Amino acid sequence: MRHFLDFERPIAELEGKIDELRHLSTDSGLNIAEEVGRLEAQANRLLQQSYGRLTPWQKVQVARHPDRPHASNYIASLITDFAPLAGDRAFGEDTAIIGGIGRFRGHSVLALATEKGADTESRVKHNFGMARPEGYRKARRLMRLAERFGLPVLTFVDTAGAYPGVDAEARGQSEAIARAIETCLDIRVPVVSAIIGEGGSGGAIALAAANAVLMLEHAIYSVISPEGCASILWRDGEHAAQAAEALRLTAPELLRLGVIDRIVPEPLGGAHRLPGAAIGAVGNALDEVMRPLLAMDGERLREERRRKFLAIDGTLPG
Repeated sequence: MRHFLDFERPIAELEGKIDELRHLSTDSGLNIAEEVGRLEAQANRLLQQSYGRLTPWQKVQVARHPDRPHASNYIASLITDFAPLAGDRAFGEDTAIIGGIGRFRGHSVLALATEKGADTESRVKHNFGMARPEGYRKARRLMRLAERFGLPVLTFVDTAGAYPGVDAEARGQSEAIARAIETCLDIRVPVVSAIIGEGGSGGAIALAAANAVLMLEHAIYSVISPEGCASILWRDGEHAAQAAEALRLTAPELLRLGVIDRIVPEPLGGAHRLPGAAIGAVGNALDEVMRPLLAMDGERLREERRRKFLAIDGTLPG
């Protein structure tokens, strides 16, 4: 069953009528192709109009859509011979972050991702994509493994943020995130990141301090969630839409600010409507940006990655 967002209600009504007409045609043998075609064209126009002028808050809703492809879908589709690797060798395994070695378009790579889960059981298993310290320590361990064997690192980011629980803080959450960012900036292999849904705070940048950062058209990337921002600035989560506007969390804004390097277009109506097409577009973009990086030596990769992030705040010329 397809899930529709609040602003998609007119589209949902039209598509419901189309389904009813098709069912009627099947049962009665009536030929109503002309009416179905007219309604389909109308629904398509509505989709184009709606998705051509999404507000930042509506983009937040699209980025969180339950049918949007998750990191595990990207890995399953793009990474062949994937061998998952687990554990931080210090405390335990954290399934909010998945990682392993496989092949991408003929190249051996290390893939890392934050996984939210697609249903209640998997969401609980993956803690809704919110990693604890052991998840970031696992990410560091795997990135160092990639460096040792000269493997490019591909990351897929989709998280509301790091897990804010007491147990995570007790085990050094902020230090683990900082060390993961440090490792991203230090390893001497190509690092390419794709923001595929939510890019939330340090939980996202821990895997996204990359040579090239790609972002899906309707994904979001921000230092804090709109709800969290509203609760701090306005003391009221009802101002989330206003906070989304102020946070500049959409792909065009972040490209303009130099936070990301490339926007990957989504199918009309969002990645959740045609997951295969969205995954394929991300794969093509990853391939394009990764190939020139493979020709660079490790020291240059490391230096350019560091300069890129220092330049964002004006510390160095861009």
